[in-house]
Amino acid sequence: MRPLLFSVVLCVATHVASAAGTLVSGPMLGYRAHRETVIVLETKDAREVRIDYQIADRPDTARSKVITSPWVSPAGGQPIKIVLPLLEMGARYTYSLTIDGRLQTFPYPLTFQTTDLWEWRKAPPDFSFVFGSCAYLNDPAYDRPGTPYGKGTEIFRHMADSGADFTLWGGDNIYLREADYSSESGIWYRYSRDRATPDLQKLYAVMHHYAIWDDHDYGPDNANRSFEFKDVTLAAFKTYWGNPTYGEADNPGVYGKFVWGDAAFFLLDDRTHRDDTALDQDNHPRKTAWGDRQLDWLKQSLLHAKALRNYRFKFIVTGGQVLQTAIKTTRSESHELYRREREELIEFIQANKITGVIFLTGDVHHTGLYRRPLNDQRAIYELTSSPLTSGSWNAAASEKAKDPFVVPGTLVGTQNYCHVHLAGPANARVVVICCYDKTNTLQWEHTIPAADLEFPPPTPPSSPSSPPPPPTGAATTTKP
Repeated sequence: MRPLLFSVVLCVATHVASAAGTLVSGPMLGYRAHRETVIVLETKDAREVRIDYQIADRPDTARSKVITSPWVSPAGGQPIKIVLPLLEMGARYTYSLTIDGRLQTFPYPLTFQTTDLWEWRKAPPDFSFVFGSCAYLNDPAYDRPGTPYGKGTEIFRHMADSGADFTLWGGDNIYLREADYSSESGIWYRYSRDRATPDLQKLYAVMHHYAIWDDHDYGPDNANRSFEFKDVTLAAFKTYWGNPTYGEADNPGVYGKFVWGDAAFFLLDDRTHRDDTALDQDNHPRKTAWGDRQLDWLKQSLLHAKALRNYRFKFIVTGGQVLQTAIKTTRSESHELYRREREELIEFIQANKITGVIFLTGDVHHTGLYRRPLNDQRAIYELTSSPLTSGSWNAAASEKAKDPFVVPGTLVGTQNYCHVHLAGPANARVVVICCYDKTNTLQWEHTIPAADLEFPPPTPPSSPSSPPPPPTGAATTTKP
């Protein structure tokens, strides 16, 4: 009887072990704050998910968060967000992940750093982030026939090894196909399936992540506010991404803001409240991509960032291009087709002396840097970074190269990402942008002194024999 009993116990133990849940994707670091961060992951068939965390080399600070019976999405996965609260400021933490009693192992460390309280106490910290848009990941059963549109995922390995502090996803972070956006379960499938891409896992784990969306993670190509499943895609986006906030209580959307060092980032939603691109703006002067409520929110947010005085740079992140003007078709979704809204914002920036403005955009399957002089002797910039993995086209050989605001030498027509560095002493901060292709080969580098985004200092009177003062804040571009 003893051998038989042992066999039964062994079979039961084996069945229990084999029934343990599995990790589908993650962990991914979402937002970070002085005393809080969020971790996003997805499991399958898990009964209990546990995160143990502590300040590095400080076992006396060890704490745990446990999720039991995780929610199951319409696609069958268990996307989970775990907030770690009341952390120590400016501290490095290590953490581990356990699923149904099984400790998960990874070929990279699981760590994060909370925000240091530098405001009013220290010089602004140097930091960097990687930025890109348009990540098409092939899925043959649902792709259109012909040459695959996705061009490989190795670019994510290079981004993971860049040493950046966070990734900023500029929209079209996934591509909903026809078989996806026609149903609730199809939408959740696409979010789950793309999130599990192997080459993305290290990138998710080694830095924090913030995201906006554009048409392909919102719904169909060029979708407007009429999309019938926009509440579903909003729910999926909020579940799989880790932004600190999404929209306002009485105005839904993915828009929000966060700060990092001496930069404030304003994440816009160009889909939820969007009028169709083809609507004639001359006959419909209130045509909008953001919606009047969100535009007002942005204006008030810019004023508040100015009043706080800690944020020398203001990055406005939106899906479609803003400053670009060289278009000939409504297939483009540039703000050239929403001129009233664009000019209203730029006039507001000038009238209220908002300095340090740089737009970050994607969508158009090529990269470029744009500089628009303002009538108050300063400039605003726009960095368009696209695509990460999707198909691309040679904008440098098109009308795009004739745009009056494009910075020569910055149009790139292949898969790429941009690494943006903010550095320098408090009185001489610079933004250094490096564009790399999918092999991690440098395509161009451009430096924007903070002085080019601000009002020039008053020129002291000089005698007739004095030479003119040297120019200030000249931006430079170099190619490898």
